[in-house]
Amino acid sequence: MAGTAHRRPALLTANQTLKRRPCRFFTTSDNLALSDIRVLDGEMASEIEQNTKNRHLAPSATRESTSQNDESRTQNAITTLKCDQPAPENPDLPDIVDIVLAMDERQAPSPLLPAETDPLVETARSYARAARSEATQRAYAADWRHFASWCRRAGFSPLPADPETVGLYLSACASSSPRPTVSTLERRLSGLSQAFSQRGDRLDRKNPHIAEVFAGIRRKHGRPPVQKEALLADDILAMLETLPHDLRGLRDRAVLLVGFAGGLRRSEIVGLDAGVDQTEDGCGWVEMFENGALLTLRGKTGWREVEIGRGSADRSCPVEALKIWMRLGRVAHGPLFRRIRGEKSVQESRLSDKHVARLVKKTALDAGLRPELSEKEREKLFSGHSLRAGLASSAEVDERFVQKQLGHTSAEMTRHYQRRRDRFRVNLTKASGL
Repeated sequence: MAGTAHRRPALLTANQTLKRRPCRFFTTSDNLALSDIRVLDGEMASEIEQNTKNRHLAPSATRESTSQNDESRTQNAITTLKCDQPAPENPDLPDIVDIVLAMDERQAPSPLLPAETDPLVETARSYARAARSEATQRAYAADWRHFASWCRRAGFSPLPADPETVGLYLSACASSSPRPTVSTLERRLSGLSQAFSQRGDRLDRKNPHIAEVFAGIRRKHGRPPVQKEALLADDILAMLETLPHDLRGLRDRAVLLVGFAGGLRRSEIVGLDAGVDQTEDGCGWVEMFENGALLTLRGKTGWREVEIGRGSADRSCPVEALKIWMRLGRVAHGPLFRRIRGEKSVQESRLSDKHVARLVKKTALDAGLRPELSEKEREKLFSGHSLRAGLASSAEVDERFVQKQLGHTSAEMTRHYQRRRDRFRVNLTKASGL
């Protein structure tokens, strides 16, 4: 034993085939006491001998054969323990690696049951819906319904995504009356791509049946975008005079002044909360200070802060109008601008962004703006975006301050909003010497 104290037995001999991985046997180099090995040797030998005697008592020939095999395995095991040598390979012996793997499999966590995954599915769907604004989701849903309706009438199948069918659909839209604008067709194409993707399909917009057809539509029917009329400060004051002095009039006064002074989109106006992170569907909140109000907004270009200072008079001050509405409307938590039922019942539900567009149209008509136009033309001329364009056109400050207030990433976009700016302030004709 002294000569073999530092030798480990080989796992396989040269003439053995690699059918399975053998167990590892203890050697004197292991951290075990010699008395432990002797006890293990004695216990195994006595147990195996007892099993052998019991099997000899069985009358069956098969039991006798099995008993002889057990005696042979017993002698091999005892010899191995005493001589510190590997046992001869026997396919009937269990593999220790297989036993450990089987134990790990039994301890593996069970998969989630269908009842446990339902909340996760709903949570994933809510996050997917939050990836786009509600207005974009409504527009995409309407685009898919329009496409599916045309397919039924024309005898096509909306699924799977077929570039030829989509190209024919775009051609039919561009040749219909009234003809939609090119920007509307671009949005419809984006809506179809999103709808196909949600249904596990993919629309190849670079396919010639789509790309070439749309390039021809853009070249033949492309027109400059129709811009809404900008509302200037005098227009806003005239519109405020048409509002009643009840609770609904106080709310609408604050909507017009805050939307104009902040250069806000209509979705940003109605998405405000009275405090920080008070609702899940809000897109920002307002904080009141002595010299003004600070709006924190999540818009198309990310988070931004909008400072609204006090006006020159109380009747035209957006901060004062906002304070009066919050005090008399008892708005301290939740949506800032809410629905009103009856005369004095302020609801908990958020005001719709369509109310802003209807409010601008109605008050502009009641104030008699652009009287040289017909009522139908005047109604088409103004929208909720007129407030945002009005600030960009009215504020006589450095252009970069207007760009920051509107949240534009480029000065070119800000100039696009300035409807009544001096376009010939920089005269390149004179600068060239003519």
